[in-house]
Amino acid sequence: MDIEQNIHKAQDVLAEAEALVITAGAGMGVDSGLPDFRGNEGFWKAYPPIAKLGISFVEMANPSWFKNNPKLAWAFYGHRFNLYRKTVPHAGFSLLLKLAALKDNNYFIFTSNVDGQFQKAGFSEQRIEECHGSIFHFQCADPCNEQIWDVFFEKINIDENAFEAIEPLPSCPKCGGIARPNVLMFGDWLWIGERSQQQAERFMDWLKRIKQKRQKLVVIELGAGTAVPTVRHTSEAIIREYGGHLIRINPREYQVPAGNISMPFGSLEGIKKITSKILT
Repeated sequence: MDIEQNIHKAQDVLAEAEALVITAGAGMGVDSGLPDFRGNEGFWKAYPPIAKLGISFVEMANPSWFKNNPKLAWAFYGHRFNLYRKTVPHAGFSLLLKLAALKDNNYFIFTSNVDGQFQKAGFSEQRIEECHGSIFHFQCADPCNEQIWDVFFEKINIDENAFEAIEPLPSCPKCGGIARPNVLMFGDWLWIGERSQQQAERFMDWLKRIKQKRQKLVVIELGAGTAVPTVRHTSEAIIREYGGHLIRINPREYQVPAGNISMPFGSLEGIKKITSKILT
């Protein structure tokens, strides 16, 4: 692989692009200081109390905890909630926002991240699909109803030593029972997907308009691995269905389908390289 040649090719296709899709996995947040939970060792490093319990990320990210041990469930999700809320999006978000502005804001975001970083960075709420939901929206854990509510300013206190959430725990405004994040977990039959479905419908409508107008499309994929391949599959499906080019930025899993552009970098470094020419 000729990395310099790939950088120049990425710069050229972005210069010609009329529409942008930005797809992002957990690796997008690493440069903002967020953990990507890569394997149990990475997860346990981020959460030593859970390491002591020997619980894996897959086991922890399960809705059953809200029924069986809600204080532990809310210690984990409350910690993530507080961390994501105070995190400042890295400079790559701003560069992508400037790139989108050059394309008359003709863009859409598709992300498996639940951290709300794209909204915080200034991207339009109406141009984002969060396929796994959002930690800043809650639902009833039961659920007693289909309601999803915005909770960005919710206060969740945690006893870090005991690794337990401090009561009162977030509750459903209708039944008074335990609430949970509107996040798709493993083995999750109780997730209310209506909000994400509405986002998906907006995304599909936008893609259809791009196709009708025959606009030149570029997909920029950031930090999306193969362990949970939703984002990678989506990126490749878009290129197959709507044409255009895929720029895959990933420090380890950077292989691409033939004819597309591979970039073996972290998200921030890769964004800087592909936008350096067009944003000067």
